[in-house]
Parts: sequence; structure tokens; C-alpha cells
Amino acid sequence: MTPTFFTDYNLGKRFPARLAEAGIDVEPHIQHFRQDCPDEDWLAEIGRRGWVALTHDRRIRYKPNELAAVMQHRVALLVIIGDAPFPELADAFVATLPRVLSFIEGHRPPYIAKVYRPSATEAAANNKAPGRVELWHPRDSRNGR
Repeated sequence: MTPTFFTDYNLGKRFPARLAEAGIDVEPHIQHFRQDCPDEDWLAEIGRRGWVALTHDRRIRYKPNELAAVMQHRVALLVIIGDAPFPELADAFVATLPRVLSFIEGHRPPYIAKVYRPSATEAAANNKAPGRVELWHPRDSRNGR
């Protein structure tokens, strides 16, 4: 079963729109929460719903209240890495989706993982090249699969 992805407000409107265009089940932040909703509040709700959260906030792991919310509410959180326009980041995520789904299947929440775009060399050779997914926190959340 394909998960529902929730996009944090910091990914804008075009990122979730691109995911939806690709047929991915996506729920944008703005459809469920106020713009200024504290991260720990939406993290609690996303954990309750069992959605996979996507954010562009690379510092979230270092914010004690937000890290605690991820762990307490058993959130699967993927941090989109890269300094590029959101449509490009979304296209890279779509190209990486099989690896993302494999990662999700092999890890039990709570966790934070990074989703990287393909390298410039890989992208130049193939504009549909997938990126990679790496566990960031905690160091071991595998569920034995």
C-alpha cells in the first residue's frame, strides 16, 4: 500500500502539486493546518494519522521540541535535501519514489531520513535518475525486513 505523504508548509504549493500530478497521495500542510501551526502540533497529528511527513527543514533534528514530537508520536519524517526550486525537488522526489517506498517498508517509525537528489553527473546523464534515501535519526530503525 502506498503511503499518504504530508508536505510541510516550507515546501510551498508547487511541491505537493507536482507530487499529486504524478499520482502520489499527498496532503499539503495548508489544507489541514494554519501557516503558523507549531511543528510539534502538526507532527503529533501526522503521527496519529500514520502519514509520512515531508519537510525541507534540515534543522528539525536539532530542535529538541520537534525531535521529541517525531519520536513521541512515531512519525516517519523525510527531509528533502537540496537547494533548488521546489518543482525540481519534487521531480527528483518522484524519480526517487521507488527507493523512498523501499526505505519506508524497511524502517519502522519513528525516524528521520534524508532524501537526496541525484548527483549533477547522474542527472546530466539521465534526467529521471533517482536520488538516494539515508536514515538520519535514530541510527537504527530497521524492522527486520
